[in-house]
Amino acid sequence: MAPPSRPYIGGQAVLEGVMMRAPTSFAVVVRRSDGSLRVRERKMAVSARGVARWPLLRGVASVVESLRLGSEALRFSVEQMTEDLEAAEAAKMHRGGLNVLGAFGLSLFALATGDGGSTAAPRSRERGGTWLMLAVAIAFFVAVPQMAAALVTHLLGLKLEVQSAPFQAITGVFKLAVVLGYLLAIRRIPEIRRVFQYHGAEHKAISTYESGDALTVETARTRTRLHPRCGTTFLVMVVLVSIIAFTAIGALLPRIHTGSVLLDNGVFFLEKLPLLPVIAAVTFELQRVLARYCTTGPWRALLWPGFVVQKITTAEPDDRQLEVALASLRVTLFRQEQGHAYASEDDVSFESYDALLAAGRLREAA
Repeated sequence: MAPPSRPYIGGQAVLEGVMMRAPTSFAVVVRRSDGSLRVRERKMAVSARGVARWPLLRGVASVVESLRLGSEALRFSVEQMTEDLEAAEAAKMHRGGLNVLGAFGLSLFALATGDGGSTAAPRSRERGGTWLMLAVAIAFFVAVPQMAAALVTHLLGLKLEVQSAPFQAITGVFKLAVVLGYLLAIRRIPEIRRVFQYHGAEHKAISTYESGDALTVETARTRTRLHPRCGTTFLVMVVLVSIIAFTAIGALLPRIHTGSVLLDNGVFFLEKLPLLPVIAAVTFELQRVLARYCTTGPWRALLWPGFVVQKITTAEPDDRQLEVALASLRVTLFRQEQGHAYASEDDVSFESYDALLAAGRLREAA
């Protein structure tokens, strides 16, 4: 384990790149088609103070921040890929993978390929997009599974109340089906499978850092691509916690009998909405505990459901992908430790990973 004084690092895989973030630093490194590395880094002002740092409340803030930073990093990587597309046929080939992100939910993809990290102040001009992504996530996790459960129970002639435990169990099955089906479907797209390789590279780089070892390709190569703080694990845990929570709470709420199955489902959906931040917050704290105390010994079994699904969202990276992950980590740590005394926030290019390492002050090397 890393010493407590070391900065806490989170990250996310993007198209041909990796984003890393520390308490006051944020960096995205993308590999361009010519082999060069394109770097974007930003300073992040920590705003979580007072009650915002309390358990449960910090979980909600972290989820929102992860979506905001994740969407920004993904947009940057898409911009770099678009610039690299020269021929119309190439553009057509890549566009298929990008459309799947939009069609099935950028928010779900961002959560699945990201890890928990430090919270920084969100920029007001990006809040609209963040709330839209949250709305999409709610549709995936709540509305669609409940609609599917209602349809199946109707077709099978089951007389189940929407608040009953059996109905919530069926809904939970569909929640898992939505998440797993989406991830398995996009994994078949070559561009997205490469993102999952970068996801594995991100985990290996962070594990190397947390172990206190040298940040080299040779060292990172030996690390596992599974990580207890992974966003994939968070998604799986949210589903499991929500099944338990809605089953218990549904039985305590007044019975919904509007005379219409559709309206019953609509009312119960609205009753669920205020509970979603609580479920996300509880899951966040639970994951933190498991990641800290249950990585070894028999308690590690509690992490297995997340690790199993991580087998879908991660793949073994090659050395060039490990270079990108380590480059992003190094840039983030450099700014976290050395400060942000640079005048410009322009993106920077390096001819190679070796060129980035050779740059003493990374911004001045541009």
